[in-house]
Amino acid sequence: MSTPYPFTAIVGQDDLRLGLLLNAVSPAVGGVLVRGEKGTAKSTAVRALAALMPEVSVVPGCRFSCDPGSPDPACPDGPHAEAAGVSRPARTVELPVGASEDRLVGALDIERALSEGVKAFEPGLLADAHRGILYVDEVNLLHDHLVDLLLDAAAMGASYVEREGVSVRHAARFLLVGTMNPEEGELRPQLLDRFGLTVEVSASRDTDERVEVVRRRLAYDDDPEGFAARWAEEEGALRERIAAARVLLPRVVLSDGVLRQIAATCAAFEVDGMRADIVMARTATALAAWAGREEVTADDVRQAALLALPHRRRRNPFDAPGLDEDKLDRTLDEAGPRDDHDDDDPDPGPDGGGDGGGGGGVPPQADGEDRTPPQSAEGDSPSPGPEGTPENTPGRSAGGEQQPVAAAEPFRTKMLSVPGLGEGAAGRRSRARTEHGRTTGAVRPQGSLTKLHLAATVQAAAPHQRARGRAGRGLVVRRDDLRQATREGREGNLVLFVVDASGSMAARQRMSAVKGAVLSLLLDAYQRRDKVGLVTFRGKEAEVALPPTSSVDAAAARLESLPTGGRTPLAAGLLKAHDVLRVERLRDPSRRPLLVVVTDGRATGGPEPVALAGRAARLHRAEGTASVVVDCESGYVRLGLAGELARELGGTAVTLDELRADSIAGLVKDVTAAGRAA
Repeated sequence: MSTPYPFTAIVGQDDLRLGLLLNAVSPAVGGVLVRGEKGTAKSTAVRALAALMPEVSVVPGCRFSCDPGSPDPACPDGPHAEAAGVSRPARTVELPVGASEDRLVGALDIERALSEGVKAFEPGLLADAHRGILYVDEVNLLHDHLVDLLLDAAAMGASYVEREGVSVRHAARFLLVGTMNPEEGELRPQLLDRFGLTVEVSASRDTDERVEVVRRRLAYDDDPEGFAARWAEEEGALRERIAAARVLLPRVVLSDGVLRQIAATCAAFEVDGMRADIVMARTATALAAWAGREEVTADDVRQAALLALPHRRRRNPFDAPGLDEDKLDRTLDEAGPRDDHDDDDPDPGPDGGGDGGGGGGVPPQADGEDRTPPQSAEGDSPSPGPEGTPENTPGRSAGGEQQPVAAAEPFRTKMLSVPGLGEGAAGRRSRARTEHGRTTGAVRPQGSLTKLHLAATVQAAAPHQRARGRAGRGLVVRRDDLRQATREGREGNLVLFVVDASGSMAARQRMSAVKGAVLSLLLDAYQRRDKVGLVTFRGKEAEVALPPTSSVDAAAARLESLPTGGRTPLAAGLLKAHDVLRVERLRDPSRRPLLVVVTDGRATGGPEPVALAGRAARLHRAEGTASVVVDCESGYVRLGLAGELARELGGTAVTLDELRADSIAGLVKDVTAAGRAA
């Protein structure tokens, strides 16, 4: 719609509004990452912020929005002669998830550069967003190399484009806002750290507040212009306050005592590197300016910590986000005296410059609790409980079902890969043809040229120089001579776990070790940018515990609550996995699957369970699905049933001990060899 929803009309979401406003006051804070469930006004708030940003004065005709008062001396459209600037509203530029690298940073016309010697550059979205807002919806679904590019540009304030010796640089300073739904997968910790602030949002559970949200939204949809007019006065006041805070910002004093509190807080929470200290200092300064003060207080430091530190403490996707606020208060008290302040009456949200009404994005579950399940070393003997039952043995319900057991400590696993060369989504597991990676050859371009293979282009043009009448007088390159470089990198796969949750697996406390192994494989899948799915089987049937997703922490949560007991319908588990993979091939045919079956190989229940399991396994083998069987059998007498299952699947079997990265088993070679045999 042409009329954006008014920022001041947003109900609740104080943390979200505060994080955005602090970046509007001081873009040096480094942007904000908004995490939360769908339908929580994330996109609405970002688009509404643009209307509050001060207008910018630009050089007429400059595609890079140079400031006429201090034009960029390296601007590709420069040099700019002295002239009066023209004012325009600050832009909000949206980066779509499917954007290419050229669309983001801009593209060089390689053909003109080679044949005419002209450095022709078409600006990308980074140039469009200069001195405005760059909004990335679903940033966790963006390719990692694109996230790296835009975060580098945001940190340096410039974008660099280099292609085959031709280099272009232009200014790119913008307010970076990313939104994401954690259920669809997490960003890597290295990328999380590049966002200045993070806030958690969720739908209100208060009935009156939800009613007001619906009332305002319906009124806006019926008459956008009239609704915006009713909020024009509040919008104008907020716009003036942002401008005043920007003017005050350079005069805000950051004392040595406050800096000690910032440093002590970052050290106490063991955040990596120094970026957190710098972001906290800038955020605290912006908070003081927003409140109309010229001195940073300890309360500003506390609020800055709640906004800048939670996402920097996550070292893997299974860590709970958030801060222990009691520990934060103790650290601030020990590092320096706090100002006299009535903590029972905080400033109400972004309009008052206080704590934002919600603790800076700390979710309700993150107030100091540790969601990591109790750890137990693999192979430890449990001590007897009060009734002769080992303490770690899951209790049984009236129907014989065993309660969930805690996972053993995760470990670094062997590299499991899919043999052959794929063309799936960028990742780190298996070989694939990709836009990034080592150059393996050259082909004629089928569309626009993106990656020039210079040597192949010259070789294609050289034999025709005499016919073109330029022999000895320089190289003439025509379009037919251009060659596209083919590259080989790595792809992410769909890793489908099929986990045996039957009574035989729970015997002798194997399920704790099994869950630890699956948790380790999930962590490996997260690091290699895979999609994961989880199928379990027990009793009489199999079920899809988690449909294929990029959220490995969701898979870990399902695994933690997995009950055990009953018979072992192995065939049902393999057939359910076959159905899941069939659907996923239709949805995403380029993403190759890796089937990981975690079982002791036993099959019980129904007529001829072993033969039926063998036929189900051969279905996967016939379709060429790469597979690995994690053999969970233990004890002195072993039947080797998991190895038989692996042979039926055309894959390989590996024990829990061999799954560890530091074991001597040559797993990668075995997996590849099995794939070739299949």
